[in-house]
Amino acid sequence: MKQIPDGNPFGSHRVLEPKGVLPQPARKLDNDMSRIWDNEILLDVDTLNVDSASFTQIKKEAGGDVGKIKAAILAIVADRGKMQNPVTGSGGMFMGKVAAVGAKLADRKLAPGDGLVSLVSLSLTPLKIDEIVEVKPDIDQVVIKGQAILFESGIYAKLPDDLPPALALAALDVCGAPAQTAKLVRPGDTVVIFGATGKSGMLCAYEATKRAGITGRVIGFGRDPKRSAKLIEMGLCHDAVRKEATDALGCYEEVRRLTGGRMADLVINCVNVPDTEMASILSCREGGTVYFFSMATSFTKAALGAEGTGRDVTMIIGNGYSRGHAEITLNVLRECPPLRALYESLYK
Repeated sequence: MKQIPDGNPFGSHRVLEPKGVLPQPARKLDNDMSRIWDNEILLDVDTLNVDSASFTQIKKEAGGDVGKIKAAILAIVADRGKMQNPVTGSGGMFMGKVAAVGAKLADRKLAPGDGLVSLVSLSLTPLKIDEIVEVKPDIDQVVIKGQAILFESGIYAKLPDDLPPALALAALDVCGAPAQTAKLVRPGDTVVIFGATGKSGMLCAYEATKRAGITGRVIGFGRDPKRSAKLIEMGLCHDAVRKEATDALGCYEEVRRLTGGRMADLVINCVNVPDTEMASILSCREGGTVYFFSMATSFTKAALGAEGTGRDVTMIIGNGYSRGHAEITLNVLRECPPLRALYESLYK
């Protein structure tokens, strides 16, 4: 395969429009897979894990029709050269096998056929889909035949030997959340998690309970009654509340009741729908921290909403990367057999 020299380490050489920006904010990327730059990795892709906010929006727009979901994904990739939802701006990640490695990356010790999971967003990843084989709407995964590019700066994880590939992909898709939770939670903290019954929320709940310790308290909000009960059964939360995170005042009152008015030291937002910023902000104590992992978060609503309600809280954007995040997340599944069993029943 022809290799082109002098590729930009961040992939700007693949940006078609507008010129001069990096791949994530770019509107369109070059997804020609017939040649690669000498600092790129070409992969044969078999599965896309579309991020929850993006898949939820596409599924809602398609009315749940699988054929329309397929058409929407194919249209986005054909138009943009990457899987970046034009409404949410987010992407997801992929699983595949190494097809070719650029000469400048020979020290990566990757060989054709090695299984990898990307740890960078599909919203910045050149992607070409030849065929969508299957859509799995319940778990936000799409089985495809296609190819993708990882840039020199792109991070990835080799598929672990002790976990099923679909399970590893699902967990690694949100690995930034539990890793950041592990950094943020202190012993004795009261932690509120919105979206605690979802994929990232359950992983965060495990880390929060572990780090807060016996003097801490973890309150999980979620819509799914069966999974809410599971949170308590698996010891992931001290309290499980069934209430919509879009109901800011209702959530505020519930947290105030459960904490005796003290509110939360840390609030983690893992919800995949818009308009949950104020429930998070109001549930946090003065001087506390709100961690917005949700890709449905509006910076404007969060910043101006906090100002409008006089809330002096530190707000953190959910960086998808945290040092050691992949291993931290996979270890959650290794350490918590009930959670692993639940995930394995979902991500087959």
